[in-house]
Amino acid sequence: MPKASELKRGMIVEIDGVPHVVRQFESKSPSSRGASTLYKVRFNNLKTRQKLDSSFKGDDLLKEADCQRVHVQYSYMDGDSYVFMNLEDYSQYTVDADQLEGQSEYLVEQQEDIIALLMDGLLLGIELPQSVNLVIEDTPPAVTGSSATNRSKTARLSTGLEVQVPEYLSPGETIKVNTLTGKFMSRA
Repeated sequence: MPKASELKRGMIVEIDGVPHVVRQFESKSPSSRGASTLYKVRFNNLKTRQKLDSSFKGDDLLKEADCQRVHVQYSYMDGDSYVFMNLEDYSQYTVDADQLEGQSEYLVEQQEDIIALLMDGLLLGIELPQSVNLVIEDTPPAVTGSSATNRSKTARLSTGLEVQVPEYLSPGETIKVNTLTGKFMSRA
């Protein structure tokens, strides 16, 4: 049973017997002495797709949903659905694009380091790895003679995601991006 302070985006917990996925997670530290940190969490009900906003204290326990975790490979996009293949028995699972809100920008075809969360044979959601390697498609050219400062520029990646990268990077280079923060980590 995870504590509220251990929640991460994409985790699936059970609320009133129904699986909910964590979509947004924000911590608020009150300034008064003795007050505990509050965690504001936005969930999506995986059955009805409704949003649920809740607040928790750091030591509040949540029940983890009884999901089967399976290693899958992202295969391809079929219309508005993403298709994943189980790496053990090669069965395929589809999930609508709206269920992967905020995660689809990190998916590259044939990517294998993904964990699918299954309940009763249905794909409820996915857990992404800590970081992914993506190719820079478009970014402005570097300004020469300005190497003394640590400046950044916006880069559009192969999946459509836009991140801030150091000025020395150019199109065609592969970079590592943190999937939790959406920030540039390093060259790959």
